[in-house]
Amino acid sequence: MNKRSFSSRWAFIIACVGSAVGMANVWGFPYKLGTNGGGAFLLIYLFFIALFSYAGLSAEYAIGRRAKTGTLGSYEYAWKSRGLGTVGKIIGWLPLAGSLCIAIGYAVIISYVLKALAQAIDGSLMSVDTNTWFESFALTPYSVVPFHFIVVAGTLFTLFFGAHSIEKTNKIMMPLFFILFAVLAVKVAMLPGSGAGYKFLFTPDFGKLGDPMVWISAMGQAFFSLSITGSGMIVYGAYLPKNEDVVSAAKNTAFFDTLAAMVAALVMIPAVFAYHTDPAAGPGLLFVTLPKILQDMIGGQIFAIILFTAVIFGGISSLQNMFEVVAESLMHKFPRLNRTCTLVLLCVICFGVGVNMEAIVKWGPWMDFVSIYIIPIGAVIGAVSWFWVIKKDGILDEVNSGASKRYGAFWYNVGRFLYVPLALLLCTIALSMHISF
Repeated sequence: MNKRSFSSRWAFIIACVGSAVGMANVWGFPYKLGTNGGGAFLLIYLFFIALFSYAGLSAEYAIGRRAKTGTLGSYEYAWKSRGLGTVGKIIGWLPLAGSLCIAIGYAVIISYVLKALAQAIDGSLMSVDTNTWFESFALTPYSVVPFHFIVVAGTLFTLFFGAHSIEKTNKIMMPLFFILFAVLAVKVAMLPGSGAGYKFLFTPDFGKLGDPMVWISAMGQAFFSLSITGSGMIVYGAYLPKNEDVVSAAKNTAFFDTLAAMVAALVMIPAVFAYHTDPAAGPGLLFVTLPKILQDMIGGQIFAIILFTAVIFGGISSLQNMFEVVAESLMHKFPRLNRTCTLVLLCVICFGVGVNMEAIVKWGPWMDFVSIYIIPIGAVIGAVSWFWVIKKDGILDEVNSGASKRYGAFWYNVGRFLYVPLALLLCTIALSMHISF
């Protein structure tokens, strides 16, 4: 078996879930939900998850399998079908650069989790004031450089083993991730005052539906959470055999990814109200609220060690995808490149830029910018390429290869006339608001 293929359909889905599940769910979703009105944001988010997985994620899987390569090769393939291969060669660099931008900020967040794990192991995390503790390193330049290096180097090490290493780590860590957060959710449900959190989470403020930024934030979070970036999942599609149903695989990925996001929200949001913390406190919720819960638990230190380990592996599995996407495309474009050297170079760039980013722009604003603007723009470029550029028969032929049922005009029209225009409209509004601001 090729080491860059997956051993089974479920191994592929677990790897895709591993790529999708991570900081976007544990870190991003609860605080985005908290800052955008709770239940209203959740409704819009679930709508986007359903739409984006059905059309966008399945299309990314399909084009990767069709082109038998990653980002740059897939865009070239799509645009070449219209005699515009040169355009495809150029335009594919934009979502590819977006993947690297995501990886840069992502590695910083994981390094914060690794710091939390280290202090859970030595026991110091169990007695700190979590607000003061978080601010002590989040607001201090170059405060987590050793942890940052370990995260990037560790991700590099796992990538040397190709798809098999991704498969093996996720088979263990993804089930553990769900089990631990489910236990935490039960614990939080017993905290006094947690009921207000469930009300906030599940009772929509319909007035928020008129706020374009709620829609834009939900759209960006859905793209981020599913790893639909115009490049992120294409390379995994290239690993997928012809007899697999890409739409079914996309639905399964979305289901488990959304389950992870909801379990994280059921831990964070009720706990925010139980501990009288502002749900709109922002990116630090993971590093303030979660340690408080663990401090109050019997056996909290052991639980913290296992939990943060699972979160780190979930984050690293996402980083694996981002580095793999960029490396594969570069090697496709420049066949003489050595895989090891390419991966090392990407990790050096990620670490070097990330370390300085901590001191200059800060990781929270950087990741907000990435999720609201960079990820959706890359996803829209991809969506236009898959539903408006490549010929209809070509994409449908690939989607139906291995499908349990035939997908035709409905699937294609949902992508072409709902997914693409809606994402394009919201991206345009987001950019116009940013420029006017």
